[in-house]
Amino acid sequence: MSDGIQYDEAWSQRLIQIYSTPDVVQQRRIILSTLNLQPSERILDIGSGPGLLVEDIARFVGPGGSICGIDISGAMVALSQQRCSHLPQVELREGDATALPYDDDEFDAAVSIQVYEYIEDIETCLKELYRVLKPGGRALVMCTDWDTLLWNTEDRERMQHILTTFEAHCADPRLPRKFTSKLRDAGFDLSKYDVYTMLNPEFDENTYSHGIIDFIASYVSGKNAVSEEEIKAWANELREKGQVGDYFFSISRYIFVVSKPA
Repeated sequence: MSDGIQYDEAWSQRLIQIYSTPDVVQQRRIILSTLNLQPSERILDIGSGPGLLVEDIARFVGPGGSICGIDISGAMVALSQQRCSHLPQVELREGDATALPYDDDEFDAAVSIQVYEYIEDIETCLKELYRVLKPGGRALVMCTDWDTLLWNTEDRERMQHILTTFEAHCADPRLPRKFTSKLRDAGFDLSKYDVYTMLNPEFDENTYSHGIIDFIASYVSGKNAVSEEEIKAWANELREKGQVGDYFFSISRYIFVVSKPA
């Protein structure tokens, strides 16, 4: 795994706030539409986080289906268990994407959102994904190319220093560029590609970009010679640009839809 942010209870709650913004709600709508879920299917969510997508999937597959969510973070599993406690078709547990705790050919479909870019051994992850899908089963994987993260700034050198330092929270911050060949090497047939771009042209607390400022600041603190003064100046510039109507943020997430040959 990469040297990512450690999600204690406070950070986990803040993550839920970010995942509840319209930016991320729309992302989940796109995922659900693209997956084309059917009643009674058995679905796997690899890296299920606080369980918002699991909860949505459970409603699609209904009481005759099931959705299994795994996450490497015990704090996230606990949050998702609380969220989905009223849904008997939901199964949640701690688990590792490189050693999925499920049988061969078990799932009709799987989804993994913003997970594989954080794992060093991507080849093993994809072998495991292939293994647990039924023949003809499908999967949707979404990951970010972090070079697409754009913020308006007057200090490009400071912005580059902050964002380059933040890249270390991923095992591969540019995974989408090479992901197609990795999927084919794992045996998958690729059926669809797409991109979802989050665009925040205004500074609004109910947006993804507003929420991740503090995440980035917390992560880069004390790393790569990033000083507290530099972090404060960086964050203050973004907030000040929001106050004067000069704010801009954009980031792109790439969607890969694959199937296991029947």
